Amino acid sequence: MAFESTPSSFTTLGIVGTGAMGRGIAQLAAQAGLDVVLFDVQQGAVKEAKAFIEGLWQRSAEKQRITVENAQQYSKQLREANALTELADCDIVVEAIVEKLEAKQGLFSELEGIVSAQAVLATNTSSLSVTAIAAACQHPERVIGFHFFNPVPLMKIVEVIPGLRTHSDVTRRVTALGEAMGHFTALTTDTPGFLVNHAGRAFGTEALRILGESVADPATIDRIMVDQGGFRMGPFTLLDLTGLDVSHAVMESIYHQFYEEPRFRPSPLTRQRLSANLLGRKTGEGFYRYVDGQQQMPDEPEIASVSACPVWISQDDPQSAKLLAELLESAGWALESDDTPSAQALCLLTPFGEDATGCALRQGLDARRCVAVDMLAGLEKRRSLMGTPITQPEYVQAAAHLLHHDGTPVSTLSDSNGFVLQRITACIVNVGAEIAQQGVADPATLDRAVELGLGYPFGPLKMGDHYGAARIMTILNNLLEATGDPRYRPSPWLRRRAELSMSLTAA
Repeated sequence: MAFESTPSSFTTLGIVGTGAMGRGIAQLAAQAGLDVVLFDVQQGAVKEAKAFIEGLWQRSAEKQRITVENAQQYSKQLREANALTELADCDIVVEAIVEKLEAKQGLFSELEGIVSAQAVLATNTSSLSVTAIAAACQHPERVIGFHFFNPVPLMKIVEVIPGLRTHSDVTRRVTALGEAMGHFTALTTDTPGFLVNHAGRAFGTEALRILGESVADPATIDRIMVDQGGFRMGPFTLLDLTGLDVSHAVMESIYHQFYEEPRFRPSPLTRQRLSANLLGRKTGEGFYRYVDGQQQMPDEPEIASVSACPVWISQDDPQSAKLLAELLESAGWALESDDTPSAQALCLLTPFGEDATGCALRQGLDARRCVAVDMLAGLEKRRSLMGTPITQPEYVQAAAHLLHHDGTPVSTLSDSNGFVLQRITACIVNVGAEIAQQGVADPATLDRAVELGLGYPFGPLKMGDHYGAARIMTILNNLLEATGDPRYRPSPWLRRRAELSMSLTAA
């Protein structure tokens, strides 16, 4: 029988696979008013899942988040299935089984002989091609991606991913279902990593590259990204939380699916740590150690007190120079205002995408007295600095003491093009721009999905607008010129908008 699209909403949803994801989807579906049929091949798994979900509703009722009547009604909507054939009356079935293409294809082929001609088959896959899963079906037009994030009830986002042959009515109906379940529905194309995992490639991989270059240790990088960048957690805390067994596999998978795109290049550091079973929280040690589940964050290095010295500030970026001059005045240090510094002056530089060495030599300065300060996010919550390889220690100490005079924490880095925040931020914006270029999702959907799915302070395009697309372009161009690595080549989509002074969030 041919597949027939229908404008009607869904009434009965089947779940195959009752692990954490399946349970969460079942909970939301029942709360949205659907009857839910649970099936799992593992004996006892369905009863356990049903009891778990009902327990959540019972506790919610006790805390008066829902009424007792609500809890009872939701429970009535849950039904156990002892065989796959008991999903025959479902008008949509969501699979949440093992992440293997053959297993998902086999399940959907079997379901096609059970459900009605109008039923939709949805996959909760996080990494496999929806089109490839659908290819084994007689009616691929009924197959769609419906990807939730763990924990499902708390992560208020679901990706809706039509395959190349998915019927438009199926896409529309599943999008409406996601909205009815209380989630932001991010419509995205069937591309490796879909939208959220695709957009998240730069955060961890660039942090690992910075670590691999010995620019800073994991704690310093994490502190910079949280304090200066406004991220909920740093990249290495996140890698430990997710587990390298999961994160490394995703990094490699997306890299290879994009045919070794340099922007997604993984780091050999994770392969080594994976071999050593340094997976993160789950093994008690990753980039950090964990005692009774608590992260053991090393103490910040102490900043020595030194005597004030005259300071000369580069006028490369007038706004940055103004902020540093104000900080200097509040600290009571003398500012030299001549075009060139005296022989005793600490020289403060404000490069974007350059290293301290290149910035000093470009301006004809004595590199032994030069210290660069990251001004991308201003000077509010944390300050980052780096000297050249020949900067005399007393000048690095003087700069650190000056920047710390009001108690604001200071991170000292090895000389590097783009510091930490500049590099990671520019790469995040650049990957987001490429996603927009490829039409994976519209700008508004991309930004909202990343904010909800990854917890970034801004979506990638909003982040570009926040810091300035022209500045992001400067960072990327300088990184590309210094390293020759195509990882940093700017997206043409980003370049065009930066040249036109156009907002990145404009559709």
